[in-house]
Amino acid sequence: MTDGPVLYAEPGSSRWPLLWGPAFAGVGAGVEALSGPVHTVAWLVVGLALFGVFALWVNVRRKVYRVELTPVTLRQGREDLAVKDIAKVTDVGAAPGAKILGGGWSVPRKTYEVPLRLDDDSTVLAWARDDDALKAAIVRLVEED
Repeated sequence: MTDGPVLYAEPGSSRWPLLWGPAFAGVGAGVEALSGPVHTVAWLVVGLALFGVFALWVNVRRKVYRVELTPVTLRQGREDLAVKDIAKVTDVGAAPGAKILGGGWSVPRKTYEVPLRLDDDSTVLAWARDDDALKAAIVRLVEED
C-alpha cells in the first residue's frame, strides 16, 4: 500500500541470500559425489531447510530495515512518520538521546543518520544507506516552496 509515488526507497535486503541454502546443498552433494554415492534426498532436505531459514531472514530484514519516502509518509522499518510533521532537514544537529525512527537503540549497521526537526521542535533520527539521497528527497518535499 502506497500513498503516492515512491520518491526514495531501500528494500532492506536483496533476495540473493535465498540462493545460499541450495548452493550449499549443491556443493555438498558435489563433494560427496567425489567420494562415493550421493545421498540425494538428504541434500534436498538440507537445501530446502536452509532455503526456509534464509527466506525467513530476508523477509524480516525487508520489514525491519526498509526505507520508503512518499509525498505523505516516511517509512523507516515498521514505523511511519507523516511528512507534514517534518519541519526542517538542513542544519539539524543530531541531539544526544534523539529518538531513532524504526524503533531501534541505534541506527542500523551500514546506514547513516539523517536528523529531522519535527513541528513540535523535537529531533528524530531517520537513517539510510544513501543518506544524502534521502535528505535531498525530504528537502524537496519539506523545505522547498
